[in-house]
Amino acid sequence: MTTYGVKEIMEIIPHRHPFLLIDKVEIIEEGKKAAGYKGVTYSEPYFAGHFPQEPVMPGVFIMEAMAQVGAVLILSQEAYRGKIAYFGGINKARFRKKVVPGMLLRMEVEIIKQKGPVGVGYGRAYSEDTLMAEGELTFMIG
Repeated sequence: MTTYGVKEIMEIIPHRHPFLLIDKVEIIEEGKKAAGYKGVTYSEPYFAGHFPQEPVMPGVFIMEAMAQVGAVLILSQEAYRGKIAYFGGINKARFRKKVVPGMLLRMEVEIIKQKGPVGVGYGRAYSEDTLMAEGELTFMIG
């Protein structure tokens, strides 16, 4: 298993603060499956307005964090180094529970199909063993 911290992640994907939404990625099966982690803190910029009285991580940011884990999974392969993985679509997205400051979000992404530069991954986000969100993520490598 290969593990990437923030420094290594930024060598693989172009995202930077405040839009880098993952802290660590573990490649479980190269090109097929990875787990990523995000320590959700009160200092996240979106909590200032979503919602000041009850901070909740926006669902689109959860999906983006899962997509970033998937991008590290794909782009860490030698054949795709130096490229960018673009979002092509989201299907079957479900938000099960609120993600709030203080949680450690574990995102598991599995590539379920890929043909050339286009593929689909399925992501699930957990806090401890509780499923928080899930969805199908389409990507295009450019």
